[in-house]
Amino acid sequence: MADTFNYRIDHHGSLVRPAELTAARAAGDPEALKEAELQAVKDAVVLQRKLRSTVVTDGDFPREDFRSAVFDGVSGFRRTDETDADGLVRWVAESLPKANGPLLADWVARLTELTVIAPKAALPSPAYLAATTFRPGHGPSSARELGEALAEIVLAEIELLVSKGVRLIQLNNPLLLGQLATDPADPGTLSFEDALAVDALAVRLDERPEGVRIAVAPGPVAPATLDLSRAEKLYGEIGADRWILPFDQGTPAELALVKALPEDRDFCLGVVDATVPALEDIDTVMARIDTVGEFKDLEDGAVAPSRGFADVASRPLLSAEQQRRKVELVETVARYVWGNEF
Repeated sequence: MADTFNYRIDHHGSLVRPAELTAARAAGDPEALKEAELQAVKDAVVLQRKLRSTVVTDGDFPREDFRSAVFDGVSGFRRTDETDADGLVRWVAESLPKANGPLLADWVARLTELTVIAPKAALPSPAYLAATTFRPGHGPSSARELGEALAEIVLAEIELLVSKGVRLIQLNNPLLLGQLATDPADPGTLSFEDALAVDALAVRLDERPEGVRIAVAPGPVAPATLDLSRAEKLYGEIGADRWILPFDQGTPAELALVKALPEDRDFCLGVVDATVPALEDIDTVMARIDTVGEFKDLEDGAVAPSRGFADVASRPLLSAEQQRRKVELVETVARYVWGNEF
């Protein structure tokens, strides 16, 4: 499906928050925070243009973490005092969710005013939210029921974003790759089959305008041992146009994930590790991509960091300068692969 809309230089959406924004959030003045968020987004757009990204995001700057677009704009969830190992605050679904308005569309409108680069929007997948917020005896009768209700909200938001000119929308489900192992991780409250069914509901656009890509990021790390039948089921059940896959460790499982992808799907390779400051050796990265080129049309590909740099605002993985160097390396890799035409 090679065409001119592959957004070669990509990133997952979250960026390291600037010190001024962090200070404004800590100060607790709502009006000052709004001004700081808008200025931070403006600066982030300039940065992404300088780094020659082919997409632009708001860096998740207006949000606490990568799930917050839903938790901030949807009723039915209760915040708890607990956090998980990644620093994510735990939320509990106490009733079936209901959207109180657009989730990301207002911020996307600001992006379109700031640049002609294609805006990208990222949302948590409904299956991920259902798996992590459902608790028996609290509201919804099952995680599947909760997930299906969330899928309708996410699909409606995707349709709204597309109508406003967004051409790349990413759903994040960090749990999926763990379910592809030969000894899969515990699915928790939502089975692998139910997770696929729920996320499939959220990407079922009846029509996709030219250049639109609905992407899924199924997790930042490929399992050590991969069950290919489960990988094929993942791709077969969820009708996403683009898959954002980890490709920064050089493991056989990473390569197998790309190889199992159907020919009619785009792929975006996470070629640099967003968790370590050291820069990758570009010859090593290119050798890995050359291997992919032996069985995939690289015209259907793109490159990105392996994950978001600050999926939780208070826990950035790198400094802002280290982040810049990583994204610059991604841009260099893209030029090695595709020249100057994106």
